[in-house]
Amino acid sequence: MNDFYEFLTGPALWAAFIVFIVGLIVRLTYLYGISKERDRVLYNHVNVKWAIRSIVHWLIPLGSVGLRNQPVFAIAFFLFHICLLGVPIFLLAHNMLWQEAFGVGLPSLPDSIADALTVVFLLAAAVLLLRRIIRAEVRFLSTAWDYFLLILTSAPFVTGFLAYHQIGPYKLTMILHVLFAEILLIIIPFSKLGHIFLFFFSRVSFGFEMGRRGARTW
Repeated sequence: MNDFYEFLTGPALWAAFIVFIVGLIVRLTYLYGISKERDRVLYNHVNVKWAIRSIVHWLIPLGSVGLRNQPVFAIAFFLFHICLLGVPIFLLAHNMLWQEAFGVGLPSLPDSIADALTVVFLLAAAVLLLRRIIRAEVRFLSTAWDYFLLILTSAPFVTGFLAYHQIGPYKLTMILHVLFAEILLIIIPFSKLGHIFLFFFSRVSFGFEMGRRGARTW
């Protein structure tokens, strides 16, 4: 088990990061090429002001009409994404690993705050899951893959929480924590989870288009 853990935190981790970064670059390059081929007119209406407005309004909680019409979902949606990005990046234990590997680190959250944000994330994930089950229009559009992605995204948080509180076999929980995180990294560029980054490009394109028409994208 120790050898497997060392493999996961060594070669497997590097491989996951490489697939993650290269996969995102390839996907972004491909989508850019497709847009240049099929939506050339879009680039004739570049408007930085509208692009920024489109992004900002969708980054502000309840900043768009669609989100204001679903306040519970909107709050859960934003808490989910803020914690999804913030906790792994600013977790003290993760930053210690970055410091050891590269000699640099980011500001770190106190463990108590990271622990609380993990609970907030899991509650937000539960709300998003219930929404997929309860709302008929969302359930109709949801596939087994959508449920799998939501569960996979939550798995590193669940196992990390269990490991931090030493609930269950610690070594096994840590192995699962790292394994789920690496699977998630590998899947992100090739699935809907890529919207973490693609969101900005889609909002920019909508901003260009709606700005040309004089209509709001939010």
